[in-house]
Amino acid sequence: MTAAPFHGFAAHDVPTPRGDVHARIGGSGPPLLLLHGFPQTHLMWHAVAPRLAERFTIVAADLPGYGDSFRPEVAADHAPHAKRALAADLVAAMAGLGHDAFAVAGHDRGGRVAYRMALDHPEEVRSLVVLDIVPTGEIWARADDRFALGYWHWPFLAQPAPLPERMILGDPGGFWIAAERMGIKAGDPRYPAEVVAAYRAQVTDPATVTAICEDYRAGATVDRAHDDADLGRRTIACPVHVLWGAEGALPRFYGDPVAAWRALAPQATGHAVPGASHFLVEDEPEAVAGACWRRWANAPRAR
Repeated sequence: MTAAPFHGFAAHDVPTPRGDVHARIGGSGPPLLLLHGFPQTHLMWHAVAPRLAERFTIVAADLPGYGDSFRPEVAADHAPHAKRALAADLVAAMAGLGHDAFAVAGHDRGGRVAYRMALDHPEEVRSLVVLDIVPTGEIWARADDRFALGYWHWPFLAQPAPLPERMILGDPGGFWIAAERMGIKAGDPRYPAEVVAAYRAQVTDPATVTAICEDYRAGATVDRAHDDADLGRRTIACPVHVLWGAEGALPRFYGDPVAAWRALAPQATGHAVPGASHFLVEDEPEAVAGACWRRWANAPRAR
């Protein structure tokens, strides 16, 4: 994948105890970790990262299991793909880069890693922005016919192996068309062809498809158990801001997304991004960058 969408950023493969985490790094100032979702990679931040790099040291990372980061081992309990495990990997990567405290913004699956990171590593995570998600427990607790049709990939990808893997790899083009219909706008200049091609390539690679399915299996089991164990016992300590696409499914399915965060983050604030779908980072990069900029304008310098 060309580095063109991240002009001025350097590619790094950062060692961690479980494997190398791939990231693009650029800018200067307080450190900010950017995490992507499904079916994307760190490239989803291509239009936002350069704007934020004017004020922050940006680390746009591929989640373990995605892009050019390592592939976790597969286990019957799905724990190697739990958001707790991925959060620990990324905290280790940031420490390896010299950042022992940082802000984090995560979209979709990356948002789930980010909020687990804030719960498990409160000394490291100074501020959190989650994009177009509600907590995992809320997703399953409110599952209904709208969820089954709109978020069909959640129960599909979480099915026991090897059912979804075989179906995806048997027709990756067909699966990609279905995934793309969730809001990725191929042919739109906001979605460069080389970036979309990198996303699509993931569903043709067996190891990546397994990792994606394990990510969702963890989301249906161990991640939910971890969230349930925290409810009523601890909350996210740092400031939390929620962004969501006004045209996406989240507000239709869950009403006020900020209210859905109250149990884990009583201090949460948030707002919708007008004109944006679930993929708000690419739909409205200026609005997302502006929201992050305002959120962290007075962020502490890196330690």
